[in-house]
Amino acid sequence: MNLQPLRDVGCRALAPRAAAVYGWTVSEDDVQPDDLVADADSETESDGTKTPEGPTFADLGLDDKILKALRELGYERPSPIQAETIPALLAGHDVVGLAQTGTGKTAAFALPILERLTPRAKHVQALVLAPTRELALQVAEAFETYATHLKVRLLPVYGGQGYGVQLSALARGVDVVVGTPGRVMDHLDRGTLDLTQLEYLVLDEADEMLNMGFAEDVEKILADTPSDKQVALFSATMPHSIRKLAQTYLKDPVEISVKGKTATATNVTHRYTIVSYPQKLDALTRILEVENFDGMIVFVRTKNETETLAEKLRARGISAAAINGDLPQAARERTINQLKAAKLDVLVATDVAARGLDVDRISHVVNFDIPTDTESYVHRIGRTGRAGRSGAAISFITPRERHLLRAIERATGQELSHMPLPTADDINATRLSRFDDAITAALEEREKIDFFRDVVSHYVNEFDVPEVDVAAALAAVMQGDEPMLLDPEAERRSERFREEKAGRRRDDRPDRSDRGFDGPRDGVARERRPRPSGDLVPWRVSVGRRQRITPRQIVGALANEGGLTSADMGRINIRPDHSIIELPADLPASVLEKLSRTRVSGKLIELQRDEGPSFVRDRTRERDRPFNADKKFKKPRHKG
Repeated sequence: MNLQPLRDVGCRALAPRAAAVYGWTVSEDDVQPDDLVADADSETESDGTKTPEGPTFADLGLDDKILKALRELGYERPSPIQAETIPALLAGHDVVGLAQTGTGKTAAFALPILERLTPRAKHVQALVLAPTRELALQVAEAFETYATHLKVRLLPVYGGQGYGVQLSALARGVDVVVGTPGRVMDHLDRGTLDLTQLEYLVLDEADEMLNMGFAEDVEKILADTPSDKQVALFSATMPHSIRKLAQTYLKDPVEISVKGKTATATNVTHRYTIVSYPQKLDALTRILEVENFDGMIVFVRTKNETETLAEKLRARGISAAAINGDLPQAARERTINQLKAAKLDVLVATDVAARGLDVDRISHVVNFDIPTDTESYVHRIGRTGRAGRSGAAISFITPRERHLLRAIERATGQELSHMPLPTADDINATRLSRFDDAITAALEEREKIDFFRDVVSHYVNEFDVPEVDVAAALAAVMQGDEPMLLDPEAERRSERFREEKAGRRRDDRPDRSDRGFDGPRDGVARERRPRPSGDLVPWRVSVGRRQRITPRQIVGALANEGGLTSADMGRINIRPDHSIIELPADLPASVLEKLSRTRVSGKLIELQRDEGPSFVRDRTRERDRPFNADKKFKKPRHKG
């Protein structure tokens, strides 16, 4: 392939690199000695240090005015998707880009479009379609930033905004339109948007647009715009519908795939904690107290839950607001601006905010409700750790949602680390540390300190009270009736009560784990051996309720691995961190050897004799009554 188009747009130094990326053939005429650039890995400075890998934005042949805007933003080198996409688009090729959110796709298509625009043309030259209002606004803002030193007229077009502003802007003339498919179709049907001379069309987050039901609108826009337009399609995934769309409407597209080792940013830490639904609010409150966060998004599943949770957080003194699809666009923009301006700390949102929301302050994302699909998890987590910043993701998992946790780990290729909930001691330590910080900060305000020093001195002299007592009294006045510290012992008593209550419920439940059958369950009741009572002693296994162990699992492990039968087992008592089971006192060494390698729920059972009092009568099942196989079961008759 002739690389002259790359030369025409100022990409002489990038020609060999582009050839390697796209598999093009480079002739001797295409590459001159001054075109060659040393591989980034071999470039060194005078002091022997290596230069950063990859080309710079200047190597891509962009206009000086665009480069100036990029320098002002602090951008030095393009991301992988930008380094591969920009040369292809500048060369006039259609592009299919596969990359996850947060990889820099916006600049990958915005910079080439700005480079090739004709300023102040009398028609719309470029159209960018985005699935949501938030993403459309983000793309429009990025265009404006990159075009700071260019005379480009830009218009975001989306639902929820009045038509008047959009109609007047279209009447004056626009170079680039960024909009959602629904509102763009409305303008096309009204005849207020003319795309007959469109030169560039971008489909951003194409997979999401199709999933949201915009497939028909997207195809109509593609079909009704000029056939010689240049098309760029970006998607996080490549389902059959996207590939069919590309094959139908794109001309010999260059396919660019940029995927990291995982589907989420490597600078984001992923943690989870197991909580029941009623405990979620208290768990979130504790995390907000202990975690050092700047801004946070808390994701829930339903619109009603956003308002409910935000209201509960505000009642606990936390600056929180809700955002969902029912909120008017003006109110949504106002809420996001408050988050950006640090007037708001916590945003409670549905997945409507999972795409297109880019706020520098977001350091934490909390999945209050874990998403049911892994792609939503990736997009939610993409709200933090953007542009190289570090971030944290915390997910609340109920016991029945463990399968979702495993699915997320498989999809992202990352293991989420378990995070124990902050204890009362953790919260107290944080509160005391913040109290110290507040005093340190106040001491730096000398004028205020001098005034109140005189006030305190007057009180000390007047009432003969030590200064430290006055300081303690002032702290008590500021604290009010709410205690500053939690009671760790009360928390531990409450935890023990919950464990004992759960143990009583479980022990009172009829046991189905060991039915005493010696053969398959074929519908015929077989004789059950009487529960042995003699020659059995208590043995201890190191798994219990904390590992969510059931008697069935213990019986199964002993039977399958140790070869024991129901005649060898007596009563079972499940405790918080271990369990007690009655077994023969003289277990063979071969059985003990097998059981030493036996695991239940991934943990070694560590079978050993238990010498203490093992069973409390009111908390155990008495299972000494033999099963009468000859007794017929009859349904009770109801009189009357």
